[in-house]
Amino acid sequence: MVLGHIDHGKTSLLDQIRKTHVAEKESGGITQHIGAYQISLPASKQEKEEKKITFIDTPGHEAFSAMRSRGAKVADIAILVIDAVDGVKAQTKEAISHIKKVQIPFIVALNKIDKPESDPNKVKRELQKEEILVEDLGGKVPSVSVSAKTGQGIPDLLDLILLVAEMQELKTSLDVLAEGVIIESYLDSKRGPVATLLLQNGILKIGDIVATVSTLGKIKKLEDFQGKEITRVEPFQPAVLLGLEDVPRVGEKIRAFDALEEARDYQKTKEEKVVSPIPEMSPEKKVLNLILKTDVKGSIEAIEQVIKNLPQDKVFLQVLQSEVGDINENDLKLAKEAQAVILAFRVKMTATAQILSQREKIKIIKADIIYDLVEAVRKLMERAIEPKIIRKDLGKIRALVIFLTEKNRQIVGGKVIEGEIEKGTKIEVFRDEELIGRGRLINLQRDKKDIAKLSKGQECGILYEGNVKIQEKDILVIYREEVRKEKLENVKKDLKG
Repeated sequence: MVLGHIDHGKTSLLDQIRKTHVAEKESGGITQHIGAYQISLPASKQEKEEKKITFIDTPGHEAFSAMRSRGAKVADIAILVIDAVDGVKAQTKEAISHIKKVQIPFIVALNKIDKPESDPNKVKRELQKEEILVEDLGGKVPSVSVSAKTGQGIPDLLDLILLVAEMQELKTSLDVLAEGVIIESYLDSKRGPVATLLLQNGILKIGDIVATVSTLGKIKKLEDFQGKEITRVEPFQPAVLLGLEDVPRVGEKIRAFDALEEARDYQKTKEEKVVSPIPEMSPEKKVLNLILKTDVKGSIEAIEQVIKNLPQDKVFLQVLQSEVGDINENDLKLAKEAQAVILAFRVKMTATAQILSQREKIKIIKADIIYDLVEAVRKLMERAIEPKIIRKDLGKIRALVIFLTEKNRQIVGGKVIEGEIEKGTKIEVFRDEELIGRGRLINLQRDKKDIAKLSKGQECGILYEGNVKIQEKDILVIYREEVRKEKLENVKKDLKG
């Protein structure tokens, strides 16, 4: 798996590897999103067979969290991509935390070294602060400098992946019933349930009976990552499978069985029971309704997981509907009725829906990166939070003489007895230590000249506007109120996976 900050070149790195090691005429024909691809490296003089590496490409490390939550180990090696110019960022730290939880070996790829301002050594020192010590500094974590733009260092990265894999002594068995992991799935209107799997043991063939905890079926068709029909799948080979009764969930283990009865028995014994906790609600808590539309089912699970982890003690996020496919008229009707926001991840909109969305002014957030989508949701939550009114007491005035009284305004002479006062502030009027009314300090004068501020001991004249009449000897408390819009992270500490 490839992790890191969104702008540090993960996608570009994968594209460079794919462009270099997948035949041009074949890669040009890849039109479907299957979440994985495999490259072949030529055999050396000492080796008889070529080496193969499978890269899993998901919307983000959240998808791997969904897989791990179901006990599935998908990746054997992680690649942490870091911009050699920008260095370690907040998302880099999140990726490091995730890698530690998964507990698999990883490689640090220092990207963008083609830029003159790149500084790989600085990044390595920053990693040291995160308890990641690379081999150059005496640690055990291998690192390599690469450029996704020029291809520099890519061969070294691939060699390093093979070396780490060899040191891990990764092994597989062919003489057992096939088993693997679902890494992507969706419902095709013409082909039915479609699942991408990564086989880990055994060999899978057309006609085999397979099952996950949520669905089963007989394999009708197999395709490789380029969309080419194949008759069998071998370990570590990504493939598309057709023939399941329903769409499986990402991260589910898939197994082959000798008979349909055995597959059904497996489902009964392995049935997952998921209990979703009901969030604690309060009368003052606002609810933000969401409708989620994505390209594939794996994206739904990944996005829902991140949304669930956003702090919700002030604003509760309620996902009304999650579906794979383009935004349609029904989605917009539901959004209008529920006053919901539509989250569109890597999907388009039907022509009818486009017209309806403009007419009804329905808010739609579009994104191709999970981080961008979630940040947009975070901003919506922040706008929904009631701002805090912060009061700051400035000083006190003792009213000495009343010069003028008309309607709700007065000109009052007094003396500052505490702190300092400013014009444009608010006033509380106290008489015999009892609060009797409130108003505003419209203007402030000293020696008949307008002034912005006065301190303790100075005499002043003020233009007061309020709901009570000030009398001599009243105490006027001068204060200011500031509206502070809360950030989401100030409402509650963000939860990490």
